[in-house]
Amino acid sequence: MSTLSTRTLTFTGLAAVAAFGLAACGDGGGEAAGGQGGDESVTVTVVTPYLANAATGEAIDLFTAEGEERGWTVSVVDTAGDMNRLNSAFQDAAAQQPDAIVLGTGDPAQISLGLRAAGDAGVPVFAIDAGEDEGIAANVTSDNTDLGEQSAQALIDEVGADGRVLMLTHDPHPGVRERAEGARAVFEEAGVEILDQVHVEVPGPVDDARTSVQDALSARGTGDDGITGIWGGWDEPALGATQALQAANVDDVPVVGVDGQDFAVAEIEKGGPFVATVKQDWPAIAAEVASLIEALVEDGVEPEQRQYELPGTLITQE
Repeated sequence: MSTLSTRTLTFTGLAAVAAFGLAACGDGGGEAAGGQGGDESVTVTVVTPYLANAATGEAIDLFTAEGEERGWTVSVVDTAGDMNRLNSAFQDAAAQQPDAIVLGTGDPAQISLGLRAAGDAGVPVFAIDAGEDEGIAANVTSDNTDLGEQSAQALIDEVGADGRVLMLTHDPHPGVRERAEGARAVFEEAGVEILDQVHVEVPGPVDDARTSVQDALSARGTGDDGITGIWGGWDEPALGATQALQAANVDDVPVVGVDGQDFAVAEIEKGGPFVATVKQDWPAIAAEVASLIEALVEDGVEPEQRQYELPGTLITQE
């Protein structure tokens, strides 16, 4: 059974943020969005189903560091891959009346009840690497279609237009889903054959991808009519694919991923099957979310748009 874990980080290195500036003005004694009024520290609750994922963990750690600079109190609630717990986690968070809630990756479509609870409580919701939704003030993410296109082209550069690729996907995550769509379009335009699209389970994507690739190698083989390349929707399944290839002593099937995690870059530098990844700019994403929250909570300034997309950077063996 999946567990629900909570991690609270209270930052006291700086003076508490003077929240709810709008409430201090005028005649109504009203509060800024989601706030409790007064001079208390700004409180933010991050809810995520993917904390064990390397990229998600990095993004949330960077966001809490941004909170430290602002004197915020940040709580992190992880449903450990249990999508059914997301709604209740959001409802619980809204009941605590924080100044803001952050969806730390995930699909807003799966938390409609939670978003409604936050709206009813007057608590604004922001998102890191999630999806656009009416219940979310702003989602800050990478241009995931471009990440998919860049990674797919990197694989085509290795296997050629007559390649036959295996795709490792995870549709519950909007970003991974968009990457896969972008990659598919590039493969199809180039004439690359997509042999199969395999869903990767979370938690445990490295192990699950390794098993799936081992099965695919047994069923399809490599070389003529077999697998000539593997596309990973993020770095962890790409690592699992790399491990499966190495265990099978296959050295002519390249693998690409997305995220630019340290372990992926290390594998690329080894010159093995893992040949490319596209690095997401997590520091910029985390900083943008924190700035948007700060503007709304302290100054009453709403985001100018619901979706903010940042570029990624291709990393290869060259």
